[in-house]
Amino acid sequence: MANNRVSGNIVGIALVVAGVGLAIWAYQLSGSVGSQVTRTITGSHTDRVMVFYIGGAISFIVGMYLYRKN
Repeated sequence: MANNRVSGNIVGIALVVAGVGLAIWAYQLSGSVGSQVTRTITGSHTDRVMVFYIGGAISFIVGMYLYRKN
């Protein structure tokens, strides 16, 4: 029982770290020249940047849930 709690905490922390990493990566991608050109023309971020932002947010939320649950 205690082993399950520890593994849940480890997975939760790993997902939180991955979520933050994806968000930082997306922020850096949004500053690239290609992304800025696309943003200037279309007025929105590229699909790749949005996938990283959304994936980072989902990973962070699930990780916090798993960490707080245990």
